[in-house]
Amino acid sequence: MAISNPWKIVIIDDEEDIREVIKIALEDKGYTVATAQDGEAGILQCEKMSPQIVITDIRMPKMNGIQVLDSLKKKDPDIEVIVVTAFGEMDLAIQALQLDASDFITKPINDEALHLALKRAQHRYTSKKQLKDYTALLEKENVETTQELIRTLSFRENLIESSMDGILGCDEKGNVVIFNKSMEKMLSYSKSEVFHKMTLDQFFPHGEEMRFKKELAGEKYGGKNRLFLYETTLLESSDQKIPVQVSATVLFDQKRGNGLVCFFRDLGEIRKLEREVADQARILHQDKMMSLGRLAASVVHEINNPLSGILNYLRLMVRILKRGALDEEHQEKFQRYLDLVENETSRCSQIISSLLTFSRRSAPSFEQVQIDELINRCMILSRHKLELSNINLIHSIESGIPAVFGDFNQLQQCIINLIFNAIDAMPNGGTLNLEGRNDSANGFVIITVKDSGQGIPEEDLPHIFEPFFTTKKEGYGVGLGLSTIYGIMERHKGTVTVENRPGGGAAFILKLPAG
Repeated sequence: MAISNPWKIVIIDDEEDIREVIKIALEDKGYTVATAQDGEAGILQCEKMSPQIVITDIRMPKMNGIQVLDSLKKKDPDIEVIVVTAFGEMDLAIQALQLDASDFITKPINDEALHLALKRAQHRYTSKKQLKDYTALLEKENVETTQELIRTLSFRENLIESSMDGILGCDEKGNVVIFNKSMEKMLSYSKSEVFHKMTLDQFFPHGEEMRFKKELAGEKYGGKNRLFLYETTLLESSDQKIPVQVSATVLFDQKRGNGLVCFFRDLGEIRKLEREVADQARILHQDKMMSLGRLAASVVHEINNPLSGILNYLRLMVRILKRGALDEEHQEKFQRYLDLVENETSRCSQIISSLLTFSRRSAPSFEQVQIDELINRCMILSRHKLELSNINLIHSIESGIPAVFGDFNQLQQCIINLIFNAIDAMPNGGTLNLEGRNDSANGFVIITVKDSGQGIPEEDLPHIFEPFFTTKKEGYGVGLGLSTIYGIMERHKGTVTVENRPGGGAAFILKLPAG
């Protein structure tokens, strides 16, 4: 039987299975749990239930998790929000942390990560509530001197020392009188080095303290004499700069400022995540450029043929025009020649347009993607490469197949990579099947790339989507192609799987949510 506890939680996710699994797991631990299928319903549920903690997915239709977080924090800054992200959504996770999310966990959610995030959220919620109660007590008792402030704070020493945020307090002259363990860890100073020996300005790089004080006196970050989630930089004991987020308030005695309390949050981990996001983008673009290099030679040959035809027809028409006025027979020939020139020019334009779209480095843009257009673009780019490799291309696209919500360029990159893998798997030629179909019963669109090669060794199957795993000879690949596909599909809430075909070869299956 579950043990009852006072914590109330609201789960917001557009996937019913995920909501119910998390709810059951938390109710078994004694939590009071409510669920909502979208952001708007989740906010209404919070107004009705007044939970201490909210768990919300980032990717949701209409109102996403970032908007939910922002709305909840504006209504109740004390509520703790845990965001749930998919692989490759670190930029959104960073944005959530900057909006004071308690934590983020990635899909698929495991119990250990979930309960660790809840433990952190409970600690933050309890600490903030106790600190708020204590600040109210200080204001009520109208503390008269800094010494009395220190004596009163000593009653709450355990609270301050156990805070996950760094807490620094100083008197009206800027002398440090509070410096908790998190500050010691963050700046590599001991209390004995700091207490009544250092002032607040010594922890800022040159010029940064003036900016800090200017914003504290202004209205921009939470009102005059207050700062809320303001980003700045501190110096640790070795003069290394540390990015931090700070909330601060001036303490008043009879309308005169007699101290300052600051709560610092180390942004080093967030910056690390930002670098990881940048690395992901770089690897994605590097992979695309490698594919582009492989396409270039065959595309040049494919464009050269129609251009040669266009040039020959134009020369022929010039010679005919030099003979004089056109009779009816030559007018008909001219019309045929012009039609051929138009068709070949259109073909070249289509090839070049597809190549430019594929090569362009752009920010991810999620929109409705038509599957037939996606597959046709991939065939335009790879058809000549397949012909040169003596590979017969067979394609089948189911009529009426629904669109998917995604980034066209990234999905194209997935299919091009799979086509290149298939070419490598058939060094002596073969057959490539490219299929698109609708799995309406399960709400998925399925794209399949099948080759007639040797297949994949069974012992390699569990590892092929791991970064840097490759079965190619040295110098023929670094093993990023399939892991890149895996990451892109995770970002699109889809999957990529592989299976060996009974008659030989391998089949890679991309599944994407319809609509």
